[in-house]
Amino acid sequence: MCGVEVRGGSPGTRDTDALNPINNRETVHAVILAGGSSFGLDAAGGVMRFLEERKIGRDVGVTNVPNVCAAILFDLKCGDYKIRPDERMGYTACENAFSNSKWKSGNYGAGTGATIGTSCGIRHDMKGGIGSCAFRHEELYAGAVIAVNCVGDIYDNKAGKIIAGARTANGKGFADSEAAILERYKNNADFFNGNTVLGCIITNAKLTKAQATKLASFGQNGIARTVRPSHTVFDGDTIFALCTGEVAATLDAVGVLACKAVEYAILDAVKSAVSYDIYPASREFYK
Repeated sequence: MCGVEVRGGSPGTRDTDALNPINNRETVHAVILAGGSSFGLDAAGGVMRFLEERKIGRDVGVTNVPNVCAAILFDLKCGDYKIRPDERMGYTACENAFSNSKWKSGNYGAGTGATIGTSCGIRHDMKGGIGSCAFRHEELYAGAVIAVNCVGDIYDNKAGKIIAGARTANGKGFADSEAAILERYKNNADFFNGNTVLGCIITNAKLTKAQATKLASFGQNGIARTVRPSHTVFDGDTIFALCTGEVAATLDAVGVLACKAVEYAILDAVKSAVSYDIYPASREFYK
């Protein structure tokens, strides 16, 4: 069972309309998080082929049609813009997933070209990445995988400070993205260069399609806790919620775990990232 909420103002998605609770689709077989801007949606073709070969999908008589949803982020200005997710990469990602390859946080997958804090221009960004985290209460669990590529700064609530984001002119401190946006309140140009936080919540709770959609909404609160500002016009913040249906639980209980998982997955992404080109990572910035 899957739900989705798109809260950012510049989304790039595939097949998310089918997840609306009023529509017929009950389940999905894969969710893709990718870089490459709209080009990255090509990865879905490889995922479709991999699953069809293994007869995973809706049986339509002549073949099996997988339900595959996707969301992309804009990262073309970090590294070589000609290298972006394609069908081959989507197929390879499935091979890795099915072979139980060890998860890697930081500069991997959709986090490869991710950056943070674009409010002051490309030379003041920092390196983003992809991260994960999961929490459990007795037999109920909820985890999250999040790719962090946002306009705003990353705030660590436990530490009580910004740990990554737009840097000052001398590159040694934080400019405060919210303050920078206010300073430019008359400027309507797209000076943010392209952004977005993408994620997927995974839980063993048994939820309806409408509840899964609401759970995705709860997950967006995890972004709001950590990214300042979040859900801007130039972000395409998208959260999927996948439910395996094994444990009866209230939606609010699942939401507590999921929101916390999203928050800490974002921190994992940022703390695991390593510097690339002109983009310093949080771990090196504080050395």
